[in-house]
Amino acid sequence: MKIAIVGAIHELGWELLQSRGHTIIDISDTSISSLKKELADVSGIVLRTAQMPNEVIDACPHLQIIGRHGVGYDNVDLNYLSQKNIALGVTGTANAVSVAEHVMTFFLQLTKNIHLSDELTRKGEFQNKGNLPPFFELFQKNVLILGFGRIGQAVAKRCLGFEMNVYVYDPYVEVKIIEESNCHPISINEGFQIADFISIHLPLNQETNSLINRRSFQEMKNNCVIVNTARGGIINEQDLYDALKENKIQAAGLDVFEQEPPPKNHPLFALPNILVTPHNAALSLECRKRMAIEVCETVSFYLKDKEKLNIQNIINRKELGI
Repeated sequence: MKIAIVGAIHELGWELLQSRGHTIIDISDTSISSLKKELADVSGIVLRTAQMPNEVIDACPHLQIIGRHGVGYDNVDLNYLSQKNIALGVTGTANAVSVAEHVMTFFLQLTKNIHLSDELTRKGEFQNKGNLPPFFELFQKNVLILGFGRIGQAVAKRCLGFEMNVYVYDPYVEVKIIEESNCHPISINEGFQIADFISIHLPLNQETNSLINRRSFQEMKNNCVIVNTARGGIINEQDLYDALKENKIQAAGLDVFEQEPPPKNHPLFALPNILVTPHNAALSLECRKRMAIEVCETVSFYLKDKEKLNIQNIINRKELGI
């Protein structure tokens, strides 16, 4: 069967598909006209971050599955895929460790200000360390985790390792599961009020778009550090800018943005109390290997060996009756 890879993935994914006898085409031009032409006879698609609009899906009469190289799927129309009886797969088990470590890196950098100590030492001003701004411990601080899927749970484990008090908001997860993970379920507003740290692990949808906004920042402590490695748009960026500039909160770490790539003159980039990365929290070498293998397995198994398929990786399995 013919499978298209839209966007670069690790070579291990290519090798897996080749070993299973698939014909592979590499798609680098992601314009609508090119996608319509190149994908017309494919049975499966391995998709990175390119948009896959419905008019392209309509031009793919043989398409059975799209496998997302990641866990987010805001670049496809899930409902439309289900209507067309096309499966949507994600790499549900591959990226939790990498993203969770990225979150902890944000937490530590934004509270320890390592870059300032490094700069001072390099300048030969060792004796002036007392002039550095104070830095803080994670020990016994309150962290609010929004979303308790695989990534949220991985973050919780690492926070517990730092002996933090872990609070979780996720209305779709049973309280028992949260408590069995040595965490405390909490409402989102209560969480905002007590949190020293906030980490976001929610999908972007109508419920979560601008979920964190001016009103939210007014509820937070002025020492709060907020980190978003999920999807841009969950935090209202203008409201975040105002909160940081007015010191309503201490700092923020963003791996995702409302517009990607963000403009070079983004107002947030001028602020000293924010750390930004280019949506690469899940791109450790180990994670890229795992994601490439998992997404290619999902697409291949769905097309040829459904008994080997990890059904939990198919987002619309209920709609498709599988």
